[in-house]
Amino acid sequence: MIKSRMNIAGLCVACLVLLAGCGGVKDARLDPDAMTVKGGREARRQGDGSSVFDVFKGAKDEVQVNRFLWTATLQVLDFLPVEAADPFTGVISTGYGTPPGGGQAYRATVLISDPALDARSLNVALQSRGGPVSAATERAVEDAILSRARQLRINAARF
Repeated sequence: MIKSRMNIAGLCVACLVLLAGCGGVKDARLDPDAMTVKGGREARRQGDGSSVFDVFKGAKDEVQVNRFLWTATLQVLDFLPVEAADPFTGVISTGYGTPPGGGQAYRATVLISDPALDARSLNVALQSRGGPVSAATERAVEDAILSRARQLRINAARF
């Protein structure tokens, strides 16, 4: 009798712990910290408390992401619902959304592959419901992201 009550109590505690862990999951679109990522030279300063053993902690497929490109991408494509955003690999994947004043729905996959604020660091793939979009449209979105990233860098340099 006492043993079965202990089993039930243990099961209840385990369920409560599992249920409490579910509350920590947040939507990346609503999280204000999702808009800022430390990457590139900003995160690799000497004397930041790192040690020799930190070399063994990082994953081999980890990419340093430029924080200005990351933030600019999320701001320019804010009309698209973010499905996945991984700052460690530099990939942002969105669902379909319609731009303000537009009639056609798009989805995007963005790869930020370098910590430099450079056009070579950014790769945007757009798709409409009818298939891939023109190269000129992709280039226009890339230009908008790069322009916004440069604005963010200029504003950060003022402070």
